[in-house]
Amino acid sequence: MPIFGGIPVSESIVVTWIIMAVLTVLSIVFVRNLQVEPTGKKQLVLETAIGGIHQFFEEIVGENGKVFIPYLITVAIYIGVANLIGLLGFKPPTKDLNVTAALSIMSIIIIEYAGFHKKGLKKWVKSFAEPVPIIAPINILEIFIRPLSLCMRLFGNVLGAFVVMELIKKLVPLIVPIPFSCYFDIFDGLIQAYVFVFLTSLFIKEALE
Repeated sequence: MPIFGGIPVSESIVVTWIIMAVLTVLSIVFVRNLQVEPTGKKQLVLETAIGGIHQFFEEIVGENGKVFIPYLITVAIYIGVANLIGLLGFKPPTKDLNVTAALSIMSIIIIEYAGFHKKGLKKWVKSFAEPVPIIAPINILEIFIRPLSLCMRLFGNVLGAFVVMELIKKLVPLIVPIPFSCYFDIFDGLIQAYVFVFLTSLFIKEALE
C-alpha cells in the first residue's frame, strides 16, 4: 500500500480519485455551451438521459423527496463506473469493504435526515414506536441493519464477480472469459448500482411517509 504524507493510501482510493477526475472532466465537457432551446444532438441526448433518470427516481421518492435525487443520481453513476472500471484493468473500488461501508453510511444518514427534516424531532422519534410501541427496538435496529445490508450486498456481489472472473481468466485465459466478462463486469455491475440506489430511494420514500 503506497504512503502519501505518512498516510497509507489504498488502491480503491486511488481508483476513486481517477473516477472522480474523469467524471468531473466529462461533466465540464458535456455542459459547455448548453442552450435554453437545445439544437445539438449532444444536448438532446444529455437532457433525455438525465431527464429519464430524474423521472425514474421522482416516481419512487415522490415530490417531497426530489431534493435527494441529485445524490441518488451521483451515487448511481459512481457505483456504475466503479463496477465497470474492471474492464480497463483496474480493481473495482466497490470490492473494498471500506468503500461500500462509506456509501452505505452516507445513504443511511440521508435516509434518516429525510425523515427528521420532514417530520421534525418529536414525530421522528415517535415514528420508531409505530405502528405499536413494542416494536420500537426493531425499528431502531433497522438504522444499523439497513446500511449493513446495503454494504454487504454491494460488496459481496462485486467481490464475488471479481473473484470468479479472475479464476476464469487463469483457467481459460483466451476467448472463453469474454462472455463471462460481459455478464460479471457489465451486466452484473450495472445491476448492483441499480439495486443500491433503488433500495436507498425506497428507504427515503418510507422515511418521508
